[in-house]
Amino acid sequence: MGQEVTLEQLLQSRDERAMRQKDWIMAHPSLTLVCLTVILPGPVKRDSRSLRVAAAGVEAIRSSLSPVKEECFDLLTGFEGYFLVDGTSAGVKEACCRIEDSHPLGRLMDIDVLRLGEYGVVPVSRSEAGLPPRRCLICDLPARECMRARKHSREELLQKIDEILYSADNL
Repeated sequence: MGQEVTLEQLLQSRDERAMRQKDWIMAHPSLTLVCLTVILPGPVKRDSRSLRVAAAGVEAIRSSLSPVKEECFDLLTGFEGYFLVDGTSAGVKEACCRIEDSHPLGRLMDIDVLRLGEYGVVPVSRSEAGLPPRRCLICDLPARECMRARKHSREELLQKIDEILYSADNL
């Protein structure tokens, strides 16, 4: 079991991630930035599950997108991977969605494609790539709806994550 993090630590980490993303985009305007994090509900963001998903995500991104530069951070607040890719944001988003949708552990990866917008760094949406929203791990509703409504308990979600990891072991 991993160490719990506080809300303050998570918010600080999110701010630092946003700054890092902006710095990477500003320093490499001709390339597309991909950011990999791991979906893990609750106060523990770094454990054997998250590290396994992160390693699989890095491998999938490397083989699918051939990044020209990358940097990964194994933080108490969760894994963060940054990858610069030579390609359009729409094309890169499609490839990232394929990973999320088809990799055995893809449902546990959050792979964002980012660009500089009018008010800062913005993610390229699945709808911009002509794809439907991600579905909940447990039910068939859009994941954002379930997250906002807190429809499922942390225990239910962690049990489903363990099932996904177990299934991937047996492929």
